[in-house]
Parts: sequence; structure tokens; C-alpha cells
Amino acid sequence: MRSAASATTHRLPLAAILISLILIHSTPAISSIDSRTAYEVLEDYNFPVGLLPQGITGYDLNITTGQFSVYFNDTCSFSLESSYHLKYKPTIKGYISNGNLSSMEGVYARLFFVWKKIVEIVRSGDDLVFSVGVLSSVFPIDYFEKSPQCGCGFQCGGGQVRKLRTNPFVFPYEWS
Repeated sequence: MRSAASATTHRLPLAAILISLILIHSTPAISSIDSRTAYEVLEDYNFPVGLLPQGITGYDLNITTGQFSVYFNDTCSFSLESSYHLKYKPTIKGYISNGNLSSMEGVYARLFFVWKKIVEIVRSGDDLVFSVGVLSSVFPIDYFEKSPQCGCGFQCGGGQVRKLRTNPFVFPYEWS
């Protein structure tokens, strides 16, 4: 006859194995463990790489829900021309799906003298629609072919400044 202590001892390894298997299969799919960069993931979702500045230190992506986080060493800010000022916090978050970045946190555009959170970016054909609450602005997608650098944007090393073809956040966007 086996003792109660002996039966309990034999069940513990089996319980540990079962718990480990449950935890492994219930953990959300995180894609930063593979070799793809955050820029490549953007392209997978039909966005250009230039939506993110250079200098990403890592990212997490739950491929089931689309929830993401992107990490920088520090706050990243830069100007595009003299009227477009952007700021990325050390961690930016949101949800990504094909052609849609939503519920964004940590990305800001300066409108006049106030920093406003960019809450959504939607791809509409060959344009990107940036929303800061009720105001939106449309930019051609080809403007975002390359990633800007923190501190200097596209003006690093004497590079030529690209001229934008729209005004920042001056009209509400009509959703069709």
C-alpha cells in the first residue's frame, strides 16, 4: 500500500508538466522574437517604413489582436520642414491591422504651440490620413519611403529637405 505522501510526490511532476503546457499554449503570439524588424512588420500591414524613425531598440506584437509596442532609448523628436514637428515617446503603443494604426499612444504632432496626440493613421490608396482627434490631414504615401532620424528628420548631413504637399491638420477629414 502506497502512502499519501508518495502519491502526492508522483503527481507533482505531472502537474508541473501540465501547467507548463497550458502556459505555453495560452501565451499570446509575440513576434519580436523572430528576426523581422519593426519596419518590415509595418510593410506587412501595408504601411511604409518611414512612419517610424530610425533608432528602434525593439518591439512587441501580438499577431492575434494586433496590439503592439515599439521601443526607443529616449524620446525622439524632429522637424520636417519648419512647420511639421513630431515627437515619439520612448514607448509607443497601439493596434495595427491592414492599413490601419489605431488607439495610438506616444506619437505627437505639434500644432501651433500645442502637442497633440496622433491617435490614428489610415492608409487610403496612395495617401496616409493622420488623425489628432477631430482634425485630420492627408499626406502622400511616397513621403514616408525612408525613416527620418531623431533630432534632424531628413535634414541630417546636409540632405535636401523634401517639400510636403499639404498643410498640417487644418481640416476635418471626410470618411467615405
